[in-house]
Amino acid sequence: MPTSADNAGVRLDHGAVDMHYRIRVQGHLDVSWQHRFEGLRIEHQEAGTTQLSGSLPDQAALYGVLLQIIRLGLTLLSLETSEATGREEAVESTPPQI
Repeated sequence: MPTSADNAGVRLDHGAVDMHYRIRVQGHLDVSWQHRFEGLRIEHQEAGTTQLSGSLPDQAALYGVLLQIIRLGLTLLSLETSEATGREEAVESTPPQI
């Protein structure tokens, strides 16, 4: 069993930085399913795919989204990540201008 000396200087929580995710799946999902994906936005793409995007607080939330994709039998096409910044969050919450 590791002792506290074995973990000296190692930070396990890696800070409290939300990560921004863009997950693309095959097909168009109904927007009413948004609650199934930890609140990620559901956006239909022209190529007959759906993009789920937004911030998640930790890897456990990401695993929950991926597990939901598996349970629904969806085909995962891509997964992209980046650190969420306050500016990105503000831009994403602004509705698009038509």
